[in-house]
Amino acid sequence: MLKQFLSKFPRKSSKSDAVDFAGGISGNNVIASVNGIQRSNSGGAVTGRSNSIKRSSAVFPASVVAGIEPLLSFKDVPSPERQNLFVSKLNLCCVVFDFNDPNKDTVEKDLKHQTLIELVEFAASGSAKFTEPAIAVICKMCTVNLFRVFPPNYRSNSSGAEIDDEEPMFDPAWSHLQIVYDLLLRFVTSSSLDPKVAKKYINHSFILKLLDLFDSEDPRERDCLKTIMHRIYGKFMVHRPFIRKAVSNIFYRFVFETERHNGIAELLEVFGSVISGFALPLKEEHKMFLWRVLIPLHKPKAMGVYLQQLSYCLTQFIEKEPKLTITVIKGLLKYWPVTNSQKEVMFLSELEEVLEATNRAEFQKIMIPLFRRIGSCLNSPHFQVAERALVLWNNDHIVGLIANNQQVILPIIYPALEKNIRSHWSQAVLNLTVNVRKMFSEMDDELILVCQGKYEEEEAKQMAAAEKRRLTWKRLETVACMQPVAGNTAVLITPTATAITC
Repeated sequence: MLKQFLSKFPRKSSKSDAVDFAGGISGNNVIASVNGIQRSNSGGAVTGRSNSIKRSSAVFPASVVAGIEPLLSFKDVPSPERQNLFVSKLNLCCVVFDFNDPNKDTVEKDLKHQTLIELVEFAASGSAKFTEPAIAVICKMCTVNLFRVFPPNYRSNSSGAEIDDEEPMFDPAWSHLQIVYDLLLRFVTSSSLDPKVAKKYINHSFILKLLDLFDSEDPRERDCLKTIMHRIYGKFMVHRPFIRKAVSNIFYRFVFETERHNGIAELLEVFGSVISGFALPLKEEHKMFLWRVLIPLHKPKAMGVYLQQLSYCLTQFIEKEPKLTITVIKGLLKYWPVTNSQKEVMFLSELEEVLEATNRAEFQKIMIPLFRRIGSCLNSPHFQVAERALVLWNNDHIVGLIANNQQVILPIIYPALEKNIRSHWSQAVLNLTVNVRKMFSEMDDELILVCQGKYEEEEAKQMAAAEKRRLTWKRLETVACMQPVAGNTAVLITPTATAITC
């Protein structure tokens, strides 16, 4: 009951303005009596004689001003007292309930839900003044309601594989948490909030706990956190280096220790906006963030969950400073998957986005090792990898880069194209390879003939070397068969020697 709900606060008695809550609750209606007037949360008023109402001590937070009851509506008190009522309602919402049991404390939960809605509406109206006491109470209320320890994620397997196909987990307390997040967002974005005062309460500890919430399994909560953290980063300039460092530590722990975190995509989305706002020239700190934090995020198996956000961050760096193209492509080649075909397809997709943002000068510095890797992808026995590599030639910008450097690129990948045409099992890969070869032929037919001649010459050399090895082994086998067996001398056992006579 509500009496139990309010009993969690320090008691403060008032002889003239006390209310008996024990008999004032019916269903979801909360009836408060002030100066002889009974008001319900539906806005109705019932007059009565104050002397005939049996009163008892009302229970309110210690910080509530005498005569201001937190259950009153804002429109029922004079304007000068609304700020005090705002603080009183915030204190009232500092009580946390167990939402795992929907039948427990239903009346109190409804009361808190209604109070939170009133707080959000009051903050949205612009009437709320975020003085230092109000800031302290808001941060306290958010701390009590939002900051919590999540249970272990038993759904995640030890391999850290992607869990895209699994249904997301929804927090049963979201109906209340959503309103608290809405209030926090309006508080942070309010023009009346002075960052110099608020930074004492929205401090490093508060930010760290807010970042910890990104590991929530509820996607709705992570989406709210993403917006709030972006606003905090924008408003509190003094905290920006700390936020970047704290997020970097989350990424380090994810990549090199756990490979488990639910909010990597949302954190990267926040940093996508942050990177786009970096001033030029880029600081060395930001370049180190690219190499030490973003590039290693290609290592985990669950990269597909945040691939889109990661690619956006990389392309933002390249657009800011084109010279970083070499850093990005070298990072991709460093972490290129060897045995994971699905991940290799993702790398090729990301590589296409990176190349779209690459200029000719930077492309020429990295094209040789890059197309060696692409050439090996063209010959992949996994048809999706080979097909995705061939689709790169459908991009006009990439074709333009290749056309300007075909004298270097074609000799590197021509053997892979020829092998596909001769022996690849997939008809789709075969057709795409023929189209790519035709494209090169249209660019420079003489170069194709030169590459074909070199390929046939190299193939003849390899066949001659293979025949030479075969003859050498045959001679060794003949010599070994003629040697007598003595002691522990190793001998070559021919198929005829393995026959067992019964």
